[in-house]
Amino acid sequence: MMIITDSASDITLQEAREMDIEMVSLKIKFSDGDFIQEKEEDFSRFFEKLEEEEELPVTSQPSPEHFLKLYQKAKENHEDVLVIPLSSGLSGTVNAANLAKQISEYDKIWIVDSEQAIITQRFLVQRAVDMRAEGKSVEEIVSCLEDLKKRVVVSGMLDTLTYLKKGGRIPAPLAVLGNMLQIKPIIQLKDKVLVLLGKARGRNGGKKCLWKEFEAYEIDENEPVYFGYTSNEEFGKEFMEETVEKYGIKQYAMYPVGGIIGTHVGPSCIAISFVKKK
Repeated sequence: MMIITDSASDITLQEAREMDIEMVSLKIKFSDGDFIQEKEEDFSRFFEKLEEEEELPVTSQPSPEHFLKLYQKAKENHEDVLVIPLSSGLSGTVNAANLAKQISEYDKIWIVDSEQAIITQRFLVQRAVDMRAEGKSVEEIVSCLEDLKKRVVVSGMLDTLTYLKKGGRIPAPLAVLGNMLQIKPIIQLKDKVLVLLGKARGRNGGKKCLWKEFEAYEIDENEPVYFGYTSNEEFGKEFMEETVEKYGIKQYAMYPVGGIIGTHVGPSCIAISFVKKK
């Protein structure tokens, strides 16, 4: 079985090789050209460049041809294909995967709109890889992912309003005032799109908001809690360690977030994801 995901999952090429999955890249384009994001070092380099540039880079979905090449390879080998792309509410990547399926005239392709990104998209891909290793059929994996994607939650804290201003989401004077007052927006991926949950004063206030959101749900303790961060690993680790100790979390991991979502949220963000009970 061939498993395909995209670079919004922030899975590096090395990790993809280890997981035996195929990666399709969304494009990141700065004023001086395309930015290639393949290794963790590229994530750090991306945020350095993001802070230097006046304008936000442009991100764009992969073309159907990228998927088509992989589908044709699977067709030649009579392999099932499972595609787990970035949320259709954030990108047209799902459409590109579906269009390529139509062109391929190959029936053994299953496309699951992850409705997720970054660490929750990675979580779904990891589950698919684990189930494939257990010998589960593609139908069983799809059924599991369709359930999990509705129960997984990811929330984050932005460290600055600058990138919301650059993206035209808030007026410049509001961003300047908000940064002076150390306002930290709290966001969540909900119904396929990023929504603003609220605002906090300072990083400690932001962490408390994320904990409050974590406490608002009945958590499935059989599933891992994932933590994410943009550029500031030390801050991400601090938040993870505090959260793990506070709630006695047994299964957890932390991963860096790259440029696809990082373009819109900026550096020094933290995120937490978990699975709600059925």
